Amino acid sequence: MKFGILKKIMLTIGVIVLCALPSFCAMSFPNINISMQPANTPQDFTNGMQILIWLTILSLAPSILIMTTSFVRIVIVLSLLRQALGTTTLPPNQVLTSLAIILTFFIMSPVFTKINNDALQPYMKNQITQQAALDRGIQPVRDFMFKQTNDKELALFVRMAKLEKPKDTNDIPTYVLIPAFILSELKIAFTIGFVIYLPFLVIDIVVSSILVAMGMMFLPPTMIALPFKLIMFVMVDGWYLLVKSLVEGFAR
Repeated sequence: MKFGILKKIMLTIGVIVLCALPSFCAMSFPNINISMQPANTPQDFTNGMQILIWLTILSLAPSILIMTTSFVRIVIVLSLLRQALGTTTLPPNQVLTSLAIILTFFIMSPVFTKINNDALQPYMKNQITQQAALDRGIQPVRDFMFKQTNDKELALFVRMAKLEKPKDTNDIPTYVLIPAFILSELKIAFTIGFVIYLPFLVIDIVVSSILVAMGMMFLPPTMIALPFKLIMFVMVDGWYLLVKSLVEGFAR
């Protein structure tokens, strides 16, 4: 079961990188053979370059997985929530990151499943070519990113890439879509963080005003406000509402 999920994720990462760079879209998968021999023919040199490219892809796999999925929005919102609560180290970074990864796999599971059914399994059964597998594999990821990308950010990178006005989404290259998607995710994440901050900011202001009115100006307001923020967050079932909003936000 774990091996099947790993295959889906690795195929997704490889497909994204290869199709994000147009010059690599037609590159074939190398037959890796670890040995040190002189490259006497152009074919030997090409095989060596392909191995180098795939090793680079593996080293960049975590960044690719982060930047083309829902992870960016989730981890930023969770970090802003922790700052708004005033608990600088609770939950720990490991907990927030793990929660963001779990939610990312949950949200992206339909995409990984579609890649497995449409690209990986037919290719493993020799029903389609490598190029067809890449084309089919990148499409679910592109569809996901297009749904979350704002037109304004997409138009910005299309203009900076000096491309002609695209007729539809198929005319937009993946290397243009990815930065537009990341920029849109950052914008949405900080917007959600602003909304989360407001009620906790009100509590801080009220507590600070009360302490000043009572003449306790040397008493840290954050220390007094923290219990009230925690009990409010628990009473409104904050974790449930936050996770529900994040997951449903990707369902559009």
